Amino acid sequence: MKNKKSVPKKDKDIARHYIITFSDTAREPFLILDPELRVIGANPSFYSNFKTTRKSTENKLIYALGNKQWDIPKLRKLLENILPKKKVFNDYEVSHVFPKIGPKIMMLNARQLDQSDLILLAIEDITLERMIEKRLANYTKDLEKGIASKTKELNARIAELSDMNDIMVGRELKMIELKKEIAELKKGK
Repeated sequence: MKNKKSVPKKDKDIARHYIITFSDTAREPFLILDPELRVIGANPSFYSNFKTTRKSTENKLIYALGNKQWDIPKLRKLLENILPKKKVFNDYEVSHVFPKIGPKIMMLNARQLDQSDLILLAIEDITLERMIEKRLANYTKDLEKGIASKTKELNARIAELSDMNDIMVGRELKMIELKKEIAELKKGK
């Protein structure tokens, strides 16, 4: 992942300073990687969300972080195959179970910066969002089943009432016929 253009060291240092300052103010977790995918920095949000420290993160290959918890095949493919060719990737969803913090669903965005040879990796934790979506889908499915069941019950009750109505109308017609017969019999006496 070497950069083809040569940028003066002073410019690289200035760019690195701005990148670190920027990432420190961001709310979502950020990693700053060098071209060899070694972590040169992370923001406080990263340390907080992934329950780690500067000492156990900086100057380590991303894949070695947290006893190789970050050696995720999909992340490796993104960083080693897609990023060098396109210089950027956006909205890649990666699921992983971290021993310390449990399952996480992350939306990854990365950009390789030409001026400094650095890579910014933004990590948005969408675990809660996906859990809510799943619960909502299950709730909707249960609601649809409940509605279908109640609709079936109502249709059965309507059919039953319709049958009763037919019987009642039939009886009413029979009563009218009998009344006519009685009336005719009374006339014929």
